Amino acid sequence: MPLDPQAQTFLVQNAGTDFSVVKTMPLDQSRNMHVESVINYHRVLEPVAQVKDIEIPGPYGLIPIRIYIPDGKNSFPLLLWFHGGGWVWGNLETADEACRVIANKANCIVVSVDYRLAPEHTFPIAIEEAYAAIKWAYENASEVHGDPSRIAVGGDSAGGNLAAVASMMARDRNGPKIIYQLLVYPVIDSRLSTESFQHFENGYSLTKEKMKWFWEQYAPGIADQQHPYAAPVFAGNLRNLPPALVITAEFDPLRDEGEAYANMLKEAGVSARCIRFDGMIHGFFTRVAAFDQAMRAIEEAAQELHKVFQ
Repeated sequence: MPLDPQAQTFLVQNAGTDFSVVKTMPLDQSRNMHVESVINYHRVLEPVAQVKDIEIPGPYGLIPIRIYIPDGKNSFPLLLWFHGGGWVWGNLETADEACRVIANKANCIVVSVDYRLAPEHTFPIAIEEAYAAIKWAYENASEVHGDPSRIAVGGDSAGGNLAAVASMMARDRNGPKIIYQLLVYPVIDSRLSTESFQHFENGYSLTKEKMKWFWEQYAPGIADQQHPYAAPVFAGNLRNLPPALVITAEFDPLRDEGEAYANMLKEAGVSARCIRFDGMIHGFFTRVAAFDQAMRAIEEAAQELHKVFQ
């Protein structure tokens, strides 16, 4: 398929500052640029019955979370959501629109987690905080009208990485049972050597240079970059993980590793479904005002979660 016209328009509008300049900026400045680049493409935010920001205890201090509770008095299933941004950028605001839509359409509580960012906080801090948030949700579900027997995890890009790894950690540590994982163009492989990285190395929003820099900030050493809890492609055992939906974008360097991970899960006996959005680029899922397919992807994910939760 050709590049979607909306993706072409987006890329022209956001050609912006060269990344070689961006990565030398003060972190606060580049982080603010990223947040603006996402929320500028949010629509008028969809109302949710309750939205509240709190802090929960974690292994490195308090973790800010935002809880979205849909209308109703029943006990709701829960989705733990981890935002994207290469483990370096992103926050609760960049995930806000997708979390609102999923909460309403999947009829579930969404707990969005503002984990600590690299390079100030390197691997494994983000994933330990992600896992701590899952444990908190399990132990405190009743306080937010949640059902601890129905917990799913999800995230986009680096957040998809955290969701995939948290599923492994919950299995390995005999932690809370996770019943589903929603992985949106997840980071799976630190080697940056897939065919999609070769085809889309430059010019499609996420570049190979940018992804290499993200890995260097998050997991500076090769040993960490090849740890299964950093790069799931190196996991020797994917058995007994939760069923998964993997969403990929055709013109995304991360496309092949996401699709390969879905196949790896299937080979390990895990139910996994992969949907590729033709013509799309990395980052489309959280920019609903820019891409018609973004809302279709969010709704597809929400419908899948609703079926699983039922």
